[in-house]
Amino acid sequence: MHLLVRTIPTPPSPFHLRRTRACFVCRSQSRFVQSGGKEQLEPELMPNARRRKHDPLWEGDGSSLGVDLGNVRTGLAVGTSLGFPRPLTVLRMKGRELEARLVEIAEEEDADELIVGLPTSNIGAETPQSYKVRGFVRGLAVRAADKGLRVYLQDEHGTSKDALDYMIDIGVKKSARRVQSDAYSAVILLERYFQMRGYHVELVLPNQPELRKKVRAGVQSRPSLDDRLWKDDLKDDVKSEGNIFDLF
Repeated sequence: MHLLVRTIPTPPSPFHLRRTRACFVCRSQSRFVQSGGKEQLEPELMPNARRRKHDPLWEGDGSSLGVDLGNVRTGLAVGTSLGFPRPLTVLRMKGRELEARLVEIAEEEDADELIVGLPTSNIGAETPQSYKVRGFVRGLAVRAADKGLRVYLQDEHGTSKDALDYMIDIGVKKSARRVQSDAYSAVILLERYFQMRGYHVELVLPNQPELRKKVRAGVQSRPSLDDRLWKDDLKDDVKSEGNIFDLF
């Protein structure tokens, strides 16, 4: 298995972001009203987007890593509820190797939660692919918990179509869309999670009490919110000036 060492450029235009955001949120919102209740979670286990809804000035959250799992490729995006997510990269690996790399990237991006897409049918029912994702996420949750990271499942129905519309809207070349589509699907997944304020996600916890304790303790020694936002701005500046790893 190999890792695609490619950094996907972040769309530069706020106008396109706002316009596209309104489109895909409207298309997807009706499904989430039916997908689950607003269950109560301990504050330590609550998704970042939900905690920020209750306290807009709360600075305890790290970034969120969006994960669009596929049979061959896995797309990643990263962001916080304070801004639009950015596409990150695409991985070509499976199993434990993929689990380990996802946790590594979460730490590199100062994320304290992973939002993993759960495939569902047109009527909201789970599919054979859903069961495969759940099986993988159980192992991922164990590895992530050891680092204090939380793992959530988020309905991903329609994200591939929304990602294609989004790429067309922001001017991604047709030749590049197939390679970048998985990461942009993760962008849509993550923005959907932020727009829905973290409701209707499913927390996946390991069975081991000691690992659950680590999840509640959270990530230790995380940079401040200002430092993380400065880091994201710096990454955007580097990309705009030309990144040697930008192969698209």
